[in-house]
Amino acid sequence: MRETLKKLRDTLRPIYGVGETQAIIRIMFHYLKGWDTVDILIHESDELSPFMKSEIDKILSRLLNHEPIQYITGEARFNGLIFKVTPDVLIPRPETDELVDIISTENSDAEDLRILDIATGSGCIAIALARTLKFPHVSALDVSEKALKVAEENARNLKTDIKFIHADIFKWEPDNKYDIIVSNPPYIDESEKNAMERNVLDYEPASALFVPDDNPLVFYKRIAQIAKDSLAAHGILYFEINPRHAEELSSYLTSEGFDNAEVIRDSFGKQRFIKAYHNEG
Repeated sequence: MRETLKKLRDTLRPIYGVGETQAIIRIMFHYLKGWDTVDILIHESDELSPFMKSEIDKILSRLLNHEPIQYITGEARFNGLIFKVTPDVLIPRPETDELVDIISTENSDAEDLRILDIATGSGCIAIALARTLKFPHVSALDVSEKALKVAEENARNLKTDIKFIHADIFKWEPDNKYDIIVSNPPYIDESEKNAMERNVLDYEPASALFVPDDNPLVFYKRIAQIAKDSLAAHGILYFEINPRHAEELSSYLTSEGFDNAEVIRDSFGKQRFIKAYHNEG
């Protein structure tokens, strides 16, 4: 075990860095053995079976091809929960976890909130909110049937009652009112591709990541129009955003009649979220 850990660290650190390598090793052994960090330390002197060494080598080979560990194991941790992930959905990010925490904290006293999650992907936002808020009625929409199948499986596994909607937002018209609309839509400019890691570019669904340089707010503008029609009086719109377009989006929401459009920074100090209020019933 000690020799295997050394091999993994020596091989992965030049590609992933020290911190991410440790995280990958932790995920790998939780997947293979059910161990946590303490268990890895306790078992450092163990002799690994030939089968286990073979499985580790298979995973290592895929990691060297920059395949995300979450797609290799088929699961990702988000908001303290384990979600199934496949290459049909994005791997949930820590900043999206922060968005869920913001919504949960700000609405912790409200009951029976009607919530719509647009571009739900794996369902992580919708499901986490369904589990943390008080008796919410949660709907989740996506254009991808394959993504919705993953989200539906996650909802079953995590025992949440979500209404899933298969629709293209550019054609879809809501027929319900919502107290909260939340979305983490595609927001990375095409011109940012060159600066991105291979594990994202080569494996995660491009349609869930990128927007044209000449129309970077295309999804936000459409979702804002949906929100104008379907948010209840004093309802709230929450977005995860690209920091480079924070001011432009804030100005757009204000121009469209939303009140108190507020840019919120993430834990790294980046302008990562926007919330705005709808004061017309």
